[in-house]
Amino acid sequence: MPSVRQNRQGREGSAVTLRPIGFIRSEHEDPERTPIQPAYAEGCRGRVEVFPEFAAGLRDLEGFSHVFLIYHFHRAGAAKLSVKPFLQDVERGVFATRAPCRPNPLGLSIVRLLQRDGPVLHIEGVDILDGTPLFDIKPYSSRFDRIFACRNGWQDEVDEATAKVRGKRKMKSGR
Repeated sequence: MPSVRQNRQGREGSAVTLRPIGFIRSEHEDPERTPIQPAYAEGCRGRVEVFPEFAAGLRDLEGFSHVFLIYHFHRAGAAKLSVKPFLQDVERGVFATRAPCRPNPLGLSIVRLLQRDGPVLHIEGVDILDGTPLFDIKPYSSRFDRIFACRNGWQDEVDEATAKVRGKRKMKSGR
């Protein structure tokens, strides 16, 4: 097993290359009017357009009600290690938030899968900007992904009514 020192040395100067497998399409064009988190994007529909060379990988996905989308925050600003999350006006470490201005600007959303049309997935609960590059799709499984006893850190300090108001923002369609 490599030592920490070896891992650090191996990490320096090396790069990880990711390429999109498709794009996410949504009604959201303005980051300031896009809902924050799928929980506040009820009724927001969109689609995932998977490139033809990856379409075979969608086989059997229609049996799942929800999928995780892993994507690139392609319009995020410069990385920050401290941010004010949408729920509070208090500085937090970026890794204790879901802010897009991360050292590696990767997003993760769980959305409802409505249907599959060949290489296109129709989805709901979309909190993602139109044209976002998609890196991966993973099925949600209540057998593996559900956690009943958990702590939510600083987010437990915020009441649900406040979270709902801040999370929904003022979407384009007026929802």
